[in-house]
Amino acid sequence: MMIRKKILLVDDDRVILKALSIKLKAKNYDVVTAVDGSEAVKAVRKEKPDLILLDISFPPDVGAGGGVPWDGFRIVEWLMRLNGEVATPIIVITGGDPAKYEERARAIGATAFFHKPINHDSLLTMIKTILEKAPATSDQIESQDDAPAAPPQTNKSADPSKSSIS
Repeated sequence: MMIRKKILLVDDDRVILKALSIKLKAKNYDVVTAVDGSEAVKAVRKEKPDLILLDISFPPDVGAGGGVPWDGFRIVEWLMRLNGEVATPIIVITGGDPAKYEERARAIGATAFFHKPINHDSLLTMIKTILEKAPATSDQIESQDDAPAAPPQTNKSADPSKSSIS
């Protein structure tokens, strides 16, 4: 019996959540969704996902225990404090300026970076590669960047072995 991998999708856009959920379920992944940072933190604790697909910028929400505003970067930082490292692979997605977000995302431990609109085929290939290479608690792994929809600086290599992530 094959164990299905669990993916946490975090995005404030419910249309994106629905579309990605459908695509991922069609590939036999279990999918958990969150529309804000507070839900994402709760889902990570409860569901223990094998991979997190995380929008970086979404409206601030009221976080658990005192109104902490959560964004994608804060979630990654929280995971680092929780585990001492980012043990769960994270694919960052954003509709914002990739030049502004990609370097910071990689610096804090993101496994891969995709700019919206997302090329679903490239994303699904990336997810499969990451999950085949790494068990849920593995160290960071190498990755490829987004498909042609992204600006040239985010298209470094389609070969995961040639990634610039350390």
